[in-house]
Amino acid sequence: MCGIVGIFDTTGQREIDRAALHRMNESQFHRGPDEGELYTEKALGMGHRRLSVIDLATGQQPLFSADRSVVIVYNGEVYNYRELMAELKAMGHVFQTKSDTEVVLQAWLAWGPDCVRRLQGMFAFGIWDRNQQTMFLARDHVGVKPMFYSLLPTGYFVFGSELKSIMTFPELSRKLNPRAVEEYFAFGYVPEPHTIFHNAFKLPPGHRVTLRIGDTAVAPEKYWDVPFKLAPARAQRDIEEELISRLGECVQSQMVSDVPLGAFLSGGVDSSAVVAMMAQQDKEAVVTCSIGFDDPEFDESKYANEVAQHYHTTHHAQVVDKDDYGLIDTLAHLYDEPFADSSAIPTYRVCQLARRRVTVALSGDGGDESFAGYRRYRYATAEQRVRDKLPLGLRKPVFGALGRLYPKADWAPRMFRAKTTFEALARDTVEGYFHGVSIMPDRVRAQLFSDRFKSELQGYSAIEVFSRHAANSPTDDPLSLIQYLDFKTWLPGDILTKVDRASMAHSLEVRVPLLDHTFVEWASGLPPDIKLRGGEGKYIFKKSLEPFLSHEVLYRAKKGFSIPLATWLRGPLREKVRSAALSPMLLETGIFNEAFLREMVEQHIAGNKDYSAPLWSVLMFETFLRVSVNA
Repeated sequence: MCGIVGIFDTTGQREIDRAALHRMNESQFHRGPDEGELYTEKALGMGHRRLSVIDLATGQQPLFSADRSVVIVYNGEVYNYRELMAELKAMGHVFQTKSDTEVVLQAWLAWGPDCVRRLQGMFAFGIWDRNQQTMFLARDHVGVKPMFYSLLPTGYFVFGSELKSIMTFPELSRKLNPRAVEEYFAFGYVPEPHTIFHNAFKLPPGHRVTLRIGDTAVAPEKYWDVPFKLAPARAQRDIEEELISRLGECVQSQMVSDVPLGAFLSGGVDSSAVVAMMAQQDKEAVVTCSIGFDDPEFDESKYANEVAQHYHTTHHAQVVDKDDYGLIDTLAHLYDEPFADSSAIPTYRVCQLARRRVTVALSGDGGDESFAGYRRYRYATAEQRVRDKLPLGLRKPVFGALGRLYPKADWAPRMFRAKTTFEALARDTVEGYFHGVSIMPDRVRAQLFSDRFKSELQGYSAIEVFSRHAANSPTDDPLSLIQYLDFKTWLPGDILTKVDRASMAHSLEVRVPLLDHTFVEWASGLPPDIKLRGGEGKYIFKKSLEPFLSHEVLYRAKKGFSIPLATWLRGPLREKVRSAALSPMLLETGIFNEAFLREMVEQHIAGNKDYSAPLWSVLMFETFLRVSVNA
């Protein structure tokens, strides 16, 4: 696992500023503390920070072809690299190393841009081919590894593993992108392809870029997508057996390492499934790491301990203070743009713990997206059943009126909090799901933003992110559609971003067997009614795991990696959030309505309304401005 950077002069005329390249590379030293190298030639500069995991002796980068006409910088792991190496050797390719980096380079020489279709793993890389005068970038199928880039008006193209790396380039402005601001306050993160800055972008998952001397625009091209193509009907037992077989193969392929390897174990279904499969593959005890909380409401450590004991793992656990809120500035520096998922705090802590024991950790991320495990899928499908029975022409006026009139009863039991449901039922499937997952719904953002900022947006709404992806969806099944939307937004923009930055902050490589793209393809073809059945999410996944995990681990209510956010903002963080929400720096942006900011703070602190998610997003935005923009 590594960090990569590059500068490409599309005019083909200028020498590269080596000092600027060095600053870019060293800004992400934490991603690869073992080694760092730079390479420059006319119109090209590449840099690499290395965390040594495979081929410790000869895996240095940038790596060159035998005639030095092609050079690569690469971040990731290709799990089928040995099979590809054998295939390439049979074609006459000669290898100088045993690294998967060289496999990717030789794959480019053999298959050109289509080399990415042959790779199975997590990766982001850049290749310069002098003979073809071509710069090629690619990001893995589901977006486990990041890639940021910018093409500047002067003709310089810069790229890197983290936003901070390209933002060190002196010509890149820190002007905020208004659309990205709107998206952040809707989703809690900035979805691909935007970043918070005006002329900086994320290469979306499953995309590649080919750029040549003389090009004046960047056109990312999609090479893969989650297919959601229904497979022929089969007996449930056959599906269960194939699921376990495929999962075992994915886990086994990702256990290859020349350094200590272990796993996260939260006690949830997905991480427990990965540990169970690891235990089948290795005679030695699996090293597992988990954190617990000193508040029983948020603690799941008993289930992690149960799985650890059952599989005789070498288990390392740490109890975290539920008031562990001292990381706010650290998180802003790690993420480089506002990021409002508060579970970034425990994620940081579990990565910190794991790195003391291992260099590589397997994670259970991805199971909820593939097998419909999130609670919101149950809510969305229940709402869809109502939509299917009533035409939009009837639903919109009736439920729209109910949504406007019904109070936002945050203080009431969940069964009486109907306002959001009424508002969702007045919308179609995509709009309803957007409304359900937004940390700050349309009516709240309308009050949050100033008139001046709303004018800058020119009518743009974050719903357009979902609308764009829905228009390209390979499925119109309601459950599969919202899973697809999560694969395009929530998974890469929030979940994988959170884990990548938290793990790389500690120079820890995290692998995600459930997101092997061939496993994702297969799971997407399963019937929706065996993913979510009778209100039970991940139905087929859990049934398949019954021989391996206890009923309590599989079927207890999901807690998630949550923290007591509402309590923090009414207690120990009360003055911090008040100061941040009303800070001159925040207000001087012209983005916000000061009166509504003040109302949110006072209403939440008084306990009249729960504005915890909106206030946390404001706090993280203010911290981002202070740490990453005005530092």
